[in-house]
Amino acid sequence: MEIKILELRADRARIVLKGEGHTFLNLLTDELLNDPSVDVARYLMEFQFSDPELLITTDGKKSPIDVLREACGRISGHCDELLKDLKV
Repeated sequence: MEIKILELRADRARIVLKGEGHTFLNLLTDELLNDPSVDVARYLMEFQFSDPELLITTDGKKSPIDVLREACGRISGHCDELLKDLKV
């Protein structure tokens, strides 16, 4: 996955996730919002085939990049659990 950081501050980040669609971004924003230090997690996709822009703002206790890494780790863990449960 190719990412482009448009803005990065201590409590705010705007990131373009090239080639991703609604499926992954919906999952990611939902998981980001499970973190109590996240104030806003949303994405904008102007056109059907444009690259989405993810916006994350935090309360300042964690950086937006840290909460993004943690959310991706939780998603990966959920997928690992599912794969383990599917083995018969």
